[in-house]
Amino acid sequence: MLVVDDKISIPFTELEFTFARSPGPGGQNVNKVNSKASMKWAIEKSTILEEGVKERFLKKNANRISKEGFLLISSHRYRDQGRNVADCLEKLRQMVLEAVPEPIKRKPAKVSRAAKKRRLDSKRHVSEKKQGRSNRITE
Repeated sequence: MLVVDDKISIPFTELEFTFARSPGPGGQNVNKVNSKASMKWAIEKSTILEEGVKERFLKKNANRISKEGFLLISSHRYRDQGRNVADCLEKLRQMVLEAVPEPIKRKPAKVSRAAKKRRLDSKRHVSEKKQGRSNRITE
């Protein structure tokens, strides 16, 4: 079971792992060992996450979710399979943790009285300057 925080735990039965040959360095062993780990999670069918968290998760990670509703994560950072599986699980844990907190709603700041006065004084100053430029003939 992948423990995300004290409220969220994802059972390993919901996660599906596949393995392949990893790209990159590895010497003679690289052609024999399937060390790259790929993980699939049917996020849309999962009942582990609350609705709000699930919506934020789907919105934030839309580019990683397939048309069938699977979240795809892969890792080939390490040369052994176990560490790459652990890396996939840690990536998933971090992604879920990012979706848990609700975004803070922005409250627009109120314009202060002094700022309003400065703006009006500036407008008045510019207006007087432009009035002084006119070539009006007074009788």
